[in-house]
Amino acid sequence: MNNEFNAFLAGYLKHRQLLFWRIGALVAFCTAVSVCLAGHGRPSAANFGHRPHIVRLVINGIIRNDVSATVKALKQAQTSPDVTGLLLVVDSPGGGVTGGERLHEAVSRFAAVKPVVVSMGDMGASAAYMLSVPAQHIVALPSTLTGSIGVIFQRPDVSVGLGRLGIGVDAITSGAMKDQTDPTSTLTPEGRQMLQGLVNDLFGQFVSMVASGRHMSEEKVRSLADGRAYTGKQAVALGLVDELGDEDVARLWLRKRLNIGNASYPVLPLISDRTRSWYLWPGRKALLKGLLGGAFSSAIDREGLDGAVAILQL
Repeated sequence: MNNEFNAFLAGYLKHRQLLFWRIGALVAFCTAVSVCLAGHGRPSAANFGHRPHIVRLVINGIIRNDVSATVKALKQAQTSPDVTGLLLVVDSPGGGVTGGERLHEAVSRFAAVKPVVVSMGDMGASAAYMLSVPAQHIVALPSTLTGSIGVIFQRPDVSVGLGRLGIGVDAITSGAMKDQTDPTSTLTPEGRQMLQGLVNDLFGQFVSMVASGRHMSEEKVRSLADGRAYTGKQAVALGLVDELGDEDVARLWLRKRLNIGNASYPVLPLISDRTRSWYLWPGRKALLKGLLGGAFSSAIDREGLDGAVAILQL
């Protein structure tokens, strides 16, 4: 009898402990979501003060298409008489083509009037490379994965699976191409040709950006742009990157460009850490991975990347 009671008690306590941890995980997740919603008002530009300084902008993780706050902050820094240069720290596999293009244009406008240097971390590929090429100088680590110049448009097709389940979907369209991005419709040869045309046009725009920023011919860029990534060491030899080194090397280049010498010179964040949104919070990915697992956190990372993307697939 005592053995049965002890087994029951042990099972009960184990159940209570498991329930406690599940409730704790749920509370932590709800708190994280609250932070997300509270911080989703988008970050604002840091207070630049009234002394000459360099601004530092960090681009990490998946690049989404809504980059309005960062573009606005770059424009404000570009026109501020106290900002003398931009240190762009990049650690990203890429992301949305639209987001990368908008950041490219914003960095390009800044670089037209003030010097910009890029320091790449683990990755500076695809859309992240796109936004980096307007800089006057790009620094990467020997092991950095960069380049990956290309565009992907993923179009799932679930029509066959639905057919096997006996489910039919009829699309009433105004034209033959209107349903060709719908995963419940069969992709026709004409639809594939149309979507390939979109990808080719976006790819051509990407090639032009690299050719202009890196002072290469488009033919040379296209010879390098089959979607593959290069190490920083390879990229230097190919002309995609200027120098091997870390952020200190990038800072030194910018100081020399600005003729600062050994004088003390402030480097301030372009976007205040206090106003970072949930997506920019450094602990977000670790928290979601702990609560939901790696697959779920990766899926959340790529949320909002519908349509054409320029991203290094690892």
